[in-house]
Amino acid sequence: MGTQKSDEQPGGTGRRALLGAAVLGAGGAVLGLPGTARAGEGRHGGGVKSLPVPTIIGHRGASGYRPEHTLGSYQLALDLGAHVVEAGDLVPTKDGHIVCRHEPEIGGTTDVADHPEFAGRKTTKLLDGVSVTGWFTEDFTLAELKTLRAIERIPANRPHNTLYNGRWEIPTFEEVLKWQDEQTRKRGRQVWIYPETKHPTYFRKLGLGLEERVAKLLRKYGKDGKNAPVILQSFEPTSIQRLNKLVGNPLVVLLSSATSRPWDFVETGDPRTVADLITPKGLKEIAGYAQGIGPTLDLVIPKDANGNLTTPTTLVADAHKAGLILHPYTMRNENPFLPAEYRKGTDADAYGDVFGAYRTYFATGIDGVFTDNPDTGLLARQDFVNG
Repeated sequence: MGTQKSDEQPGGTGRRALLGAAVLGAGGAVLGLPGTARAGEGRHGGGVKSLPVPTIIGHRGASGYRPEHTLGSYQLALDLGAHVVEAGDLVPTKDGHIVCRHEPEIGGTTDVADHPEFAGRKTTKLLDGVSVTGWFTEDFTLAELKTLRAIERIPANRPHNTLYNGRWEIPTFEEVLKWQDEQTRKRGRQVWIYPETKHPTYFRKLGLGLEERVAKLLRKYGKDGKNAPVILQSFEPTSIQRLNKLVGNPLVVLLSSATSRPWDFVETGDPRTVADLITPKGLKEIAGYAQGIGPTLDLVIPKDANGNLTTPTTLVADAHKAGLILHPYTMRNENPFLPAEYRKGTDADAYGDVFGAYRTYFATGIDGVFTDNPDTGLLARQDFVNG
């Protein structure tokens, strides 16, 4: 997920609590946690409706513990028991391949700055109306990107993750689809992924349209149907509408802050904001081409000026009435990313009372949540399901 998200603020420096669960191997289980949902915990029916509720989605893998959007992060998310892995944020290369990066600008997520042969590629671009300086995937061939290695994106919050800097390369979406099949065979259960088309209007203007490339790969691997274990998401409704015409996959519209406008709306002069999209009328329209929404958690429970939670909105009930599922984003364990009342101590990088926060959000009736810490999310879910 991308720059539109309201939960991306950086934190301070300091210690971070170590990984709090013992991984028991590749069987998909964590100490005290089932690797798969118990019978009866999910909805009836196939496809997305077969997922356990609430669904725990590994945000960019297990990015609380490994550099995001790497096979190492994706793998750990499965080992920790995540029901679904967000693999990955999809951006194109210069030669038309699709790779998994948080953003097309890769200065903060790879070691590109340490490669003198690419120093001349550093540039400034206007990305969805924002001036961004760095290195961009669309200026590199896939072969060139494969010479880079991933690094931790927020080292100030997660210094322990820097231990793994340089260990993994940038995965392609095709490699992820092959990995998904391999893991499904090894684990004896269907592995689900939740990729996102990033800045689709921006890339279409560059002649690097994402939707057609993504659809082609999904068709190649037989994952383009309504019951396919691949949920597609985007912050741009027109990208989801385009995908709806190309594939049968479950589709989700991502929603940032209420006052924001999707970039495709800005480009086409559509005056509506996210606030318009989350009205009963707007949700009914979304339900005409998508199966769900991915709102920021603040659209479910707003915060006051001090960062404390206030009264839940009617979004969950309104979305369910329209037939939509809700998978809000993003739960993280560190203090800076939690509502103020759930922070503990003065260390900006210490873990807060994240279980209390999960309990409050789950109580609203959301169908699942994106989390950087799947093991924590699953323990919180277990508490919630068991009452």
